[in-house]
Amino acid sequence: MKKINSLLVILFIACAACAQQTESEVKAENPITLNYSTELIVPDLNIPWGLAFLPDGSMLITEKSGTLIHFKDGQKTTIEGAPEVYPRGQGGFLDIQLHPDYENNGWIYMTYSSQEGEGDGGNTALMRAKLSSNSLVEKQVLYKAVPNTKKGQHWGSRIAFDNEGYLYFSVGDRGNRDVNPQDITKDGGKIYRLNDDGSIPADNPFVNTENAKIAIFSYGHRNPQGMARNPFTGAIWVNEHGPQGGDEINIIQKAKNYGWPIISYGINYDGSSFTDLTEKEGMEQPLFYWVPSIAPCGMTIVSSNKYPDWKGNVLVGSLKFKYLERLVLENNKVIKREKLFEDIGRVRNVIEAPNGYIYIAVEGKGIYKIVPKQ
Repeated sequence: MKKINSLLVILFIACAACAQQTESEVKAENPITLNYSTELIVPDLNIPWGLAFLPDGSMLITEKSGTLIHFKDGQKTTIEGAPEVYPRGQGGFLDIQLHPDYENNGWIYMTYSSQEGEGDGGNTALMRAKLSSNSLVEKQVLYKAVPNTKKGQHWGSRIAFDNEGYLYFSVGDRGNRDVNPQDITKDGGKIYRLNDDGSIPADNPFVNTENAKIAIFSYGHRNPQGMARNPFTGAIWVNEHGPQGGDEINIIQKAKNYGWPIISYGINYDGSSFTDLTEKEGMEQPLFYWVPSIAPCGMTIVSSNKYPDWKGNVLVGSLKFKYLERLVLENNKVIKREKLFEDIGRVRNVIEAPNGYIYIAVEGKGIYKIVPKQ
Protein backbone atom coordinates (compact mmCIF):
# COMPACT_ATOMS: atom_id res chain seq x y z
CA MET A 1 0.00 0.00 0.00
CA LYS A 2 1.35 3.45 -0.82
CA LYS A 3 2.22 5.85 1.99
CA ILE A 4 -0.67 7.75 3.52
CA ASN A 5 -0.17 11.48 3.61
CA SER A 6 -2.42 13.76 5.62
CA LEU A 7 -4.88 14.33 2.74
CA LEU A 8 -5.20 10.63 2.03
CA VAL A 9 -5.76 9.98 5.74
CA ILE A 10 -8.80 12.27 5.66
CA LEU A 11 -10.14 10.60 2.53
CA PHE A 12 -9.46 7.15 3.98
CA ILE A 13 -11.37 7.87 7.17
CA ALA A 14 -14.30 9.32 5.24
CA CYS A 15 -14.46 6.33 2.89
CA ALA A 16 -14.15 3.82 5.72
CA ALA A 17 -17.00 5.46 7.59
CA CYS A 18 -19.17 5.31 4.46
CA ALA A 19 -18.33 1.65 3.89
CA GLN A 20 -19.37 0.76 7.43
CA GLN A 21 -22.53 2.93 7.31
CA THR A 22 -22.73 6.17 9.22
CA GLU A 23 -24.03 5.96 12.75
CA SER A 24 -27.05 8.10 11.87
CA GLU A 25 -27.99 5.75 9.02
CA VAL A 26 -27.76 2.75 11.30
CA LYS A 27 -29.90 4.44 13.92
CA ALA A 28 -32.58 5.23 11.36
CA GLU A 29 -32.64 1.60 10.27
CA ASN A 30 -32.78 0.26 13.84
CA PRO A 31 -35.59 1.90 15.84
CA ILE A 32 -35.74 -1.07 18.25
CA THR A 33 -33.62 0.89 20.75
CA LEU A 34 -36.94 2.37 21.82
CA ASN A 35 -37.85 -1.05 23.25
CA TYR A 36 -35.34 -0.64 26.08
CA SER A 37 -34.48 1.83 28.82
CA THR A 38 -31.84 2.03 31.54
CA GLU A 39 -32.20 1.95 35.31
CA LEU A 40 -29.40 3.03 37.65
CA ILE A 41 -28.89 0.11 40.05
CA VAL A 42 -25.59 0.97 41.77
CA PRO A 43 -25.07 4.75 42.05
CA ASP A 44 -22.06 6.86 42.95
CA LEU A 45 -19.17 4.95 41.43
CA ASN A 46 -16.05 6.59 40.05
CA ILE A 47 -14.47 4.24 37.49
CA PRO A 48 -16.19 0.85 37.80
CA TRP A 49 -13.94 -1.41 35.74
CA GLY A 50 -14.87 -5.03 36.44
CA LEU A 51 -18.23 -6.56 37.33
CA ALA A 52 -19.16 -10.10 38.41
CA PHE A 53 -22.34 -11.61 39.80
CA LEU A 54 -22.37 -13.94 42.79
CA PRO A 55 -24.85 -16.85 42.89
CA ASP A 56 -27.21 -14.88 45.15
CA GLY A 57 -27.48 -12.14 42.50
CA SER A 58 -25.29 -9.64 44.35
CA MET A 59 -22.42 -7.90 42.55
CA LEU A 60 -18.67 -7.64 42.94
CA ILE A 61 -17.41 -4.38 41.41
CA THR A 62 -13.81 -3.28 40.99
CA GLU A 63 -13.09 0.43 41.24
CA LYS A 64 -10.00 1.36 39.22
CA SER A 65 -8.61 3.20 42.26
CA GLY A 66 -8.19 -0.13 44.07
CA THR A 67 -11.43 -0.81 45.93
CA LEU A 68 -13.47 -4.00 45.67
CA ILE A 69 -17.16 -3.39 46.33
CA HIS A 70 -19.84 -5.91 47.23
CA PHE A 71 -23.31 -4.61 46.31
CA LYS A 72 -26.17 -6.48 47.91
CA ASP A 73 -29.73 -5.50 48.86
CA GLY A 74 -29.09 -1.90 47.87
CA GLN A 75 -25.99 -1.54 50.05
CA LYS A 76 -22.33 -1.14 49.09
CA THR A 77 -19.71 -2.82 51.27
CA THR A 78 -15.95 -2.57 50.81
CA ILE A 79 -14.26 -5.98 50.70
CA GLU A 80 -11.06 -6.20 52.74
CA GLY A 81 -7.87 -7.71 51.35
CA ALA A 82 -8.13 -6.51 47.78
CA PRO A 83 -4.81 -6.64 45.90
CA GLU A 84 -2.57 -3.60 46.28
CA VAL A 85 -2.65 -1.75 42.97
CA TYR A 86 -0.16 0.54 41.28
CA PRO A 87 -2.49 3.38 40.25
CA ARG A 88 -0.70 4.89 37.29
CA GLY A 89 -2.31 6.16 34.10
CA GLN A 90 -4.70 3.53 32.78
CA GLY A 91 -3.58 1.08 35.47
CA GLY A 92 -5.39 0.14 38.65
CA PHE A 93 -7.85 -2.52 39.77
CA LEU A 94 -9.06 -4.00 36.51
CA ASP A 95 -11.22 -7.04 35.73
CA ILE A 96 -12.93 -9.61 37.93
CA GLN A 97 -14.40 -12.99 36.97
CA LEU A 98 -15.82 -15.95 38.85
CA HIS A 99 -14.65 -19.48 38.17
CA PRO A 100 -17.26 -21.35 36.08
CA ASP A 101 -17.66 -23.77 39.02
CA TYR A 102 -17.64 -21.01 41.63
CA GLU A 103 -20.48 -22.50 43.65
CA ASN A 104 -18.29 -25.52 44.40
CA ASN A 105 -14.77 -24.08 44.57
CA GLY A 106 -15.27 -20.38 45.45
CA TRP A 107 -12.45 -19.03 43.28
CA ILE A 108 -12.55 -15.41 42.11
CA TYR A 109 -10.04 -14.10 39.52
CA MET A 110 -8.79 -10.51 39.28
CA THR A 111 -6.38 -8.52 37.13
CA TYR A 112 -4.66 -5.37 38.37
CA SER A 113 -1.57 -3.21 37.98
CA SER A 114 1.10 -4.50 40.33
CA GLN A 115 4.48 -3.26 41.56
CA GLU A 116 5.59 -6.75 42.57
CA GLY A 117 8.91 -7.92 41.20
CA GLU A 118 12.10 -6.15 40.24
CA GLY A 119 12.36 -2.64 38.89
CA ASP A 120 10.44 0.58 39.31
CA GLY A 121 6.87 0.92 38.12
CA GLY A 122 4.47 -1.94 37.52
CA ASN A 123 2.87 -4.38 35.13
CA THR A 124 -0.32 -6.42 34.86
CA ALA A 125 -0.91 -9.24 37.33
CA LEU A 126 -3.53 -11.98 37.64
CA MET A 127 -4.64 -13.16 41.09
CA ARG A 128 -7.21 -15.59 42.41
CA ALA A 129 -8.76 -15.58 45.88
CA LYS A 130 -11.81 -16.66 47.83
CA LEU A 131 -14.40 -14.53 49.60
CA SER A 132 -14.88 -15.23 53.29
CA SER A 133 -17.31 -13.01 55.17
CA ASN A 134 -16.10 -9.58 54.11
CA SER A 135 -12.52 -10.41 53.11
CA LEU A 136 -10.51 -11.97 50.32
CA VAL A 137 -8.56 -14.99 51.55
CA GLU A 138 -6.29 -17.67 50.08
CA LYS A 139 -4.88 -15.11 47.65
CA GLN A 140 -2.60 -16.50 44.95
CA VAL A 141 -0.81 -14.50 42.24
CA LEU A 142 -1.05 -16.71 39.16
CA TYR A 143 0.81 -14.50 36.69
CA LYS A 144 2.77 -11.28 36.80
CA ALA A 145 3.93 -9.68 33.54
CA VAL A 146 7.47 -8.28 33.42
CA PRO A 147 9.36 -6.03 33.31
CA ASN A 148 7.97 -3.30 35.51
CA THR A 149 7.73 0.08 33.83
CA LYS A 150 6.61 3.54 34.88
CA LYS A 151 4.61 3.93 31.69
CA GLY A 152 0.94 4.41 32.43
CA GLN A 153 -0.66 3.09 29.26
CA HIS A 154 -1.93 -0.20 27.86
CA TRP A 155 -2.31 -2.58 30.81
CA GLY A 156 -5.25 -4.47 29.23
CA SER A 157 -6.92 -6.31 30.93
CA ARG A 158 -9.94 -8.64 30.77
CA ILE A 159 -10.54 -12.21 31.87
CA ALA A 160 -12.67 -14.98 30.33
CA PHE A 161 -13.08 -18.74 30.65
CA ASP A 162 -13.75 -20.98 27.66
CA ASN A 163 -16.00 -24.02 27.53
CA GLU A 164 -13.14 -26.33 28.57
CA GLY A 165 -12.37 -24.30 31.69
CA TYR A 166 -9.19 -22.63 30.44
CA LEU A 167 -8.61 -19.10 31.67
CA TYR A 168 -7.73 -16.32 29.22
CA PHE A 169 -6.56 -12.82 30.10
CA SER A 170 -5.07 -9.90 28.23
CA VAL A 171 -2.07 -7.65 28.80
CA GLY A 172 -1.60 -4.57 26.62
CA ASP A 173 1.69 -3.66 24.97
CA ARG A 174 2.51 -1.34 27.92
CA GLY A 175 3.35 1.52 25.57
CA ASN A 176 6.25 -0.37 23.99
CA ARG A 177 4.73 -1.18 20.62
CA ASP A 178 7.99 -1.69 18.74
CA VAL A 179 9.23 -4.43 21.10
CA ASN A 180 6.58 -6.30 23.04
CA PRO A 181 3.67 -7.32 20.78
CA GLN A 182 5.67 -9.21 18.14
CA ASP A 183 8.18 -10.85 20.49
CA ILE A 184 6.94 -14.05 22.16
CA THR A 185 9.88 -13.96 24.59
CA LYS A 186 8.41 -10.82 26.14
CA ASP A 187 5.23 -10.01 28.00
CA GLY A 188 2.83 -7.39 26.69
CA GLY A 189 0.55 -7.20 23.68
CA LYS A 190 -0.62 -10.77 24.26
CA ILE A 191 -3.58 -12.97 25.14
CA TYR A 192 -2.55 -15.56 27.72
CA ARG A 193 -4.09 -18.97 28.49
CA LEU A 194 -3.71 -20.80 31.81
CA ASN A 195 -5.26 -23.68 33.66
CA ASP A 196 -7.51 -22.44 36.44
CA ASP A 197 -4.74 -22.99 39.02
CA GLY A 198 -2.24 -20.89 37.06
CA SER A 199 -0.33 -23.79 35.56
CA ILE A 200 0.43 -23.89 31.84
CA PRO A 201 -1.74 -26.06 29.57
CA ALA A 202 0.39 -28.74 27.91
CA ASP A 203 -0.92 -27.78 24.47
CA ASN A 204 -0.24 -24.05 24.71
CA PRO A 205 1.36 -23.07 21.40
CA PHE A 206 4.82 -22.02 22.57
CA VAL A 207 5.57 -24.52 25.36
CA ASN A 208 8.41 -25.99 23.31
CA THR A 209 9.76 -22.70 21.93
CA GLU A 210 13.07 -21.63 23.43
CA ASN A 211 12.82 -18.59 25.73
CA ALA A 212 9.13 -18.04 24.90
CA LYS A 213 6.61 -16.92 27.48
CA ILE A 214 4.76 -20.21 27.51
CA ALA A 215 1.52 -18.75 28.86
CA ILE A 216 1.03 -16.90 25.53
CA PHE A 217 -1.90 -18.07 23.40
CA SER A 218 -1.89 -15.29 20.75
CA TYR A 219 0.19 -12.17 20.11
CA GLY A 220 0.40 -8.96 18.11
CA HIS A 221 -2.21 -7.14 20.22
CA ARG A 222 -2.26 -3.49 21.29
CA ASN A 223 -4.54 -2.95 24.30
CA PRO A 224 -7.43 -5.43 24.67
CA GLN A 225 -10.01 -4.01 27.09
CA GLY A 226 -12.93 -6.21 26.07
CA MET A 227 -13.13 -9.99 26.17
CA ALA A 228 -16.03 -12.41 26.01
CA ARG A 229 -16.71 -16.06 25.37
CA ASN A 230 -19.09 -16.36 22.45
CA PRO A 231 -22.03 -18.26 23.98
CA PHE A 232 -22.96 -19.77 20.61
CA THR A 233 -19.54 -20.99 19.46
CA GLY A 234 -17.38 -21.04 22.61
CA ALA A 235 -14.68 -18.93 20.92
CA ILE A 236 -12.94 -16.12 22.82
CA TRP A 237 -13.54 -12.70 21.28
CA VAL A 238 -11.65 -9.52 22.19
CA ASN A 239 -11.84 -5.87 21.30
CA GLU A 240 -8.80 -3.66 21.53
CA HIS A 241 -7.91 -0.02 21.29
CA GLY A 242 -6.19 1.05 18.12
CA PRO A 243 -4.21 4.29 17.86
CA GLN A 244 -6.09 7.04 15.97
CA GLY A 245 -8.45 4.77 14.08
CA GLY A 246 -8.13 1.02 13.87
CA ASP A 247 -9.89 -0.21 17.01
CA GLU A 248 -10.51 -3.91 16.38
CA ILE A 249 -12.60 -6.95 17.21
CA ASN A 250 -10.69 -10.22 16.91
CA ILE A 251 -11.60 -13.87 17.37
CA ILE A 252 -8.70 -15.39 19.27
CA GLN A 253 -7.02 -18.45 17.78
CA LYS A 254 -4.09 -20.49 19.00
CA ALA A 255 -0.64 -19.15 18.03
CA LYS A 256 -2.06 -16.50 15.71
CA ASN A 257 -0.40 -13.13 15.16
CA TYR A 258 -2.86 -10.22 15.10
CA GLY A 259 -0.37 -7.88 13.53
CA TRP A 260 0.18 -4.94 15.86
CA PRO A 261 2.04 -2.70 15.03
CA ILE A 262 3.15 -4.09 11.67
CA ILE A 263 -0.36 -3.90 10.21
CA SER A 264 -3.06 -1.49 11.33
CA TYR A 265 -5.99 0.54 10.07
CA GLY A 266 -4.96 3.42 12.32
CA ILE A 267 -2.40 6.20 12.34
CA ASN A 268 -0.41 8.07 14.99
CA TYR A 269 -2.24 10.58 17.16
CA ASP A 270 -0.38 13.40 15.41
CA GLY A 271 -1.78 12.28 12.04
CA SER A 272 1.42 10.69 10.77
CA SER A 273 1.69 7.10 9.57
CA PHE A 274 3.63 4.40 11.44
CA THR A 275 3.01 1.59 8.93
CA ASP A 276 2.22 1.31 5.24
CA LEU A 277 0.44 -2.02 5.70
CA THR A 278 -3.10 -3.02 6.56
CA GLU A 279 -2.53 -6.70 5.80
CA LYS A 280 0.37 -9.11 5.60
CA GLU A 281 0.76 -12.84 5.10
CA GLY A 282 0.85 -14.67 8.42
CA MET A 283 -1.09 -11.97 10.25
CA GLU A 284 -4.79 -12.05 11.05
CA GLN A 285 -7.34 -9.56 9.81
CA PRO A 286 -9.80 -8.22 12.38
CA LEU A 287 -13.39 -9.36 12.25
CA PHE A 288 -14.25 -5.65 12.38
CA TYR A 289 -12.44 -2.35 12.82
CA TRP A 290 -13.57 1.17 13.63
CA VAL A 291 -12.47 4.30 11.79
CA PRO A 292 -12.66 6.69 13.54
CA SER A 293 -11.87 5.07 16.89
CA ILE A 294 -14.61 4.73 19.49
CA ALA A 295 -12.22 3.64 22.30
CA PRO A 296 -13.93 0.27 22.96
CA CYS A 297 -14.12 -1.09 26.49
CA GLY A 298 -16.02 -4.13 27.68
CA MET A 299 -17.93 -6.50 25.44
CA THR A 300 -20.72 -9.06 25.58
CA ILE A 301 -22.45 -11.23 22.99
CA VAL A 302 -26.16 -11.32 23.71
CA SER A 303 -27.76 -14.72 24.30
CA SER A 304 -30.58 -13.72 26.64
CA ASN A 305 -34.22 -14.15 25.64
CA LYS A 306 -34.98 -10.91 27.49
CA TYR A 307 -33.62 -8.97 24.48
CA PRO A 308 -34.98 -10.90 21.47
CA ASP A 309 -34.14 -8.05 19.06
CA TRP A 310 -30.49 -8.21 20.12
CA LYS A 311 -29.89 -11.96 20.33
CA GLY A 312 -26.56 -12.82 18.73
CA ASN A 313 -25.53 -9.14 18.59
CA VAL A 314 -22.29 -7.79 20.03
CA LEU A 315 -22.47 -4.95 22.56
CA VAL A 316 -19.37 -2.79 23.07
CA GLY A 317 -18.86 0.24 25.31
CA SER A 318 -17.48 3.46 23.83
CA LEU A 319 -15.32 5.51 26.15
CA LYS A 320 -14.71 8.23 23.60
CA PHE A 321 -18.25 8.87 22.42
CA LYS A 322 -20.11 7.89 25.62
CA TYR A 323 -22.58 5.35 24.34
CA LEU A 324 -23.12 1.61 24.00
CA GLU A 325 -22.63 0.27 20.50
CA ARG A 326 -24.67 -2.60 19.05
CA LEU A 327 -23.18 -4.60 16.19
CA VAL A 328 -25.40 -6.87 14.10
CA LEU A 329 -23.55 -9.76 12.46
CA GLU A 330 -24.24 -12.23 9.69
CA ASN A 331 -21.66 -14.95 9.06
CA ASN A 332 -19.15 -13.09 11.23
CA LYS A 333 -19.58 -9.91 9.20
CA VAL A 334 -20.88 -6.70 10.77
CA ILE A 335 -23.83 -5.57 8.68
CA LYS A 336 -25.30 -2.89 10.96
CA ARG A 337 -24.21 -0.58 13.76
CA GLU A 338 -26.35 1.28 16.25
CA LYS A 339 -25.63 3.76 19.04
CA LEU A 340 -27.56 2.92 22.22
CA PHE A 341 -28.20 5.27 25.16
CA GLU A 342 -26.29 8.20 23.68
CA ASP A 343 -24.48 10.47 26.14
CA ILE A 344 -24.98 8.05 29.03
CA GLY A 345 -21.27 8.52 29.81
CA ARG A 346 -17.98 6.69 29.35
CA VAL A 347 -19.06 3.06 29.18
CA ARG A 348 -16.38 0.99 30.88
CA ASN A 349 -18.02 -2.44 30.83
CA VAL A 350 -21.05 -4.36 29.59
CA ILE A 351 -22.01 -7.80 30.85
CA GLU A 352 -24.91 -10.20 30.50
CA ALA A 353 -25.67 -11.45 34.00
CA PRO A 354 -26.73 -15.00 34.87
CA ASN A 355 -30.31 -13.73 35.31
CA GLY A 356 -30.34 -12.73 31.62
CA TYR A 357 -30.32 -8.98 32.16
CA ILE A 358 -27.57 -6.81 30.68
CA TYR A 359 -25.72 -4.34 32.88
CA ILE A 360 -23.41 -1.51 31.87
CA ALA A 361 -20.79 0.24 34.00
CA VAL A 362 -20.46 3.99 33.42
CA GLU A 363 -17.70 6.20 34.76
CA GLY A 364 -18.76 8.82 37.29
CA LYS A 365 -22.23 7.29 37.58
CA GLY A 366 -22.45 3.59 38.35
CA ILE A 367 -24.03 0.35 37.16
CA TYR A 368 -27.11 0.51 34.94
CA LYS A 369 -29.51 -2.29 34.10
CA ILE A 370 -30.97 -2.39 30.59
CA VAL A 371 -34.69 -2.86 31.08
CA PRO A 372 -37.02 -4.15 28.34
CA LYS A 373 -40.12 -1.97 28.10
CA GLN A 374 -43.44 -3.72 28.68
